[in-house]
Amino acid sequence: MTTEQQHQANAGSLRVVAPVPLRPDLADLIERLEPRVRMVLATELVRPMRGPADWSGDPAFTRSAEQQRAFDDLIDSADALFGIPDVDPAALARTVRANPGLRWVMTTAAGGGSQVKAAGLDREELDRVVFSTSAGVHGGPLAEFAVLGVLAGAKDLPRLQEDQRGDRWSPRWEMRQLDEMTVLVVGLGGIGRECARRFHALGATVWGTSRSGAPVPGVDRLVSLDDLVVAAAEADAIVVTLPGTDQTHHLIGAEVLAAVRPGTILASVGRGTVIDESALLEALDAGRIAFAAMDVFEVEPLPAESPLWQHPRVLVSPHTAALSSKEEERIARRFAAEATRLLDGRPLQAEVDTVEFY
Repeated sequence: MTTEQQHQANAGSLRVVAPVPLRPDLADLIERLEPRVRMVLATELVRPMRGPADWSGDPAFTRSAEQQRAFDDLIDSADALFGIPDVDPAALARTVRANPGLRWVMTTAAGGGSQVKAAGLDREELDRVVFSTSAGVHGGPLAEFAVLGVLAGAKDLPRLQEDQRGDRWSPRWEMRQLDEMTVLVVGLGGIGRECARRFHALGATVWGTSRSGAPVPGVDRLVSLDDLVVAAAEADAIVVTLPGTDQTHHLIGAEVLAAVRPGTILASVGRGTVIDESALLEALDAGRIAFAAMDVFEVEPLPAESPLWQHPRVLVSPHTAALSSKEEERIARRFAAEATRLLDGRPLQAEVDTVEFY
């Protein structure tokens, strides 16, 4: 029996290889949640994690030529992959081309569409394999960071810190209240929906951009992206949750940031390329943006020479707001749920659009 015939014979089950450091207890969890899945771990052949959810693993780890062949052979026997091999787009391209029976790859990154794009697959390859991401799994932690950012701006955290450092008891001033603010969430995907839910619970008026126009719980007004500039000019705070694609590149740029009212607060928890940092710095210096809480940046790590590091009204977070000791379990549970959908012939929750790659 050929490899392809074996795959066809086992169409009612799924042989899954994890080419990233997945814990055995989480592999067992996936099998319990979806008994048609058979997990195969490459424990001795994958880079060990250095901390929670460190899917790319320790870069100091190396394989011998024999180990690399064993690693590649194992991956090429899979019906599906839990993660991209070594989180390396080139390794993804290699196995897609070497394994005609590969049906599905789920990236451990929420923004895994960019990794699929970087693999440089052709249209036949993109159509043959289903790609999905962990989008939405990180929504809760990122929404909490967005709330932190907007609250920090509303309460003027930089002023409080400056006064404390200078031992100054300044005259009282009025802080802004969330229940009197309009928060514009740019992107109502998994992260954006969680942001909307939290800001709504805190009493804010929530607007959100949507391409579908479908109602979203907690969102008081849906805004077309065509009307983004107008909506941004009326909002008190803007929360950016969009993925990084050609279409979203610098969407929050000079036009939007020139339109906002003085004192607007910005929180960024999607992908750094959505915001034009040069335009953001100009808006910060002009006072149109009063405070910016940034977890993501155009270039990461943020270069030492970036003015954002030292800007008094910017909070820099090193792309760490989503990190949680529970992330690995959440992604494992998402994988099991997506495997059920795949095996039942239903659409996946977070399938990658292989035209726009998000």
